[in-house]
Formats: sequence, C-alpha cells, structure tokens
Amino acid sequence: MQYSIWQGDSIRLRALEPQDADTLYRWGLDDEMSQHFDRIAFPQSRDSVRQLIEKHAARGEHDNFRWMAENREGTPVGSILTFSCDPRSGTFRYGLAVDREYWGRGYAREMIKLVFAYYFFELNYQKANAIVYSFNKRSIRLHEKLRFAVEGRQRRMLYANGQYHDQLLFGMTREEFESVFPG
Repeated sequence: MQYSIWQGDSIRLRALEPQDADTLYRWGLDDEMSQHFDRIAFPQSRDSVRQLIEKHAARGEHDNFRWMAENREGTPVGSILTFSCDPRSGTFRYGLAVDREYWGRGYAREMIKLVFAYYFFELNYQKANAIVYSFNKRSIRLHEKLRFAVEGRQRRMLYANGQYHDQLLFGMTREEFESVFPG
C-alpha cells in the first residue's frame, strides 16, 4: 500500500475540483456554518462558487491553500484552508468547516492533524493561529481539547444575530502539536 501524507485514518485531503461547486454552494446556504466562518454573506451563485474553486484549485501564493476532505466512501465531509502564511516568521492561520451531517465524527481533528503535520514537518512552519467566535462553542471545545493555547480575546469583533460577539485567539506551536499528536 502506498503512503500519502494527505491520507488519515478516516479522511483524505485533496485539492478542490470543479465538481465541489455544488457541495460548497450547499454549505453556503447553511447560515450557522457561514456565521462560524465570518458572517452570513449575500447569496452566491453557483458560478461564483465555481470561480472561487478555480482560484483555490492551484497552490496559492505564500503557501495559502484550500483542501476538500473526503471520507472513506469518497464523500466530501469538510474543508480546511490555510491563509496569512508567513514563511519568514513561520506562522500561518487556518479555518475549517465540517458538513453539519458529519459533525462529531472526529473529521475536524483529523484535518488539523494532516495539514499541521505538513506545515510543521515539510514546510518548516513553527506556529498555527486560529480565530474562533465566542458563540462557536463546538470550535472552542475542539481547540481546548487539542490543547491550543488561548492567546487573547478581542471584545465585540463580530456582529451577528443582532448582537456583538468576541473573538478568541488560539495558537499552537510545533512542539505543542508534537505533544498532542506524537509520532
């Protein structure tokens, strides 16, 4: 059997493909998923989603990239992206989404493990950063469970559902990653 850094126990990460437009379009119709990323946006057309895929399909500038996660059956279950990658400082930010139908199955944890292993051990980055909104309890629990350090709280940074919400700043160094995901 051939080994791939992009293959985990229950998911495989791959580049976005044109057929992912319908999946991403459907996810964009889920207000809760949209709010967890940033905010409920104006509706997007399928064509604009296809254009987004074309933009993300090739390796991005400064190691920015977006993957689709598939389960063993080849069904898209989520997506993870890296951005604000700074090779000189060795830091990057990331965000992820899991299709509501697949919440609670460990897919987010596995996406983080695969992407961080690549950035830490292949690209020589030393730290990952994430912003989580205070109403996103699932993401807060995930980051706490994976032992991300809470590095700060910015008050009233997002307006959603008629009120202002804080954003929590999480970080994980390469050494902290190795303690959570040994070997």
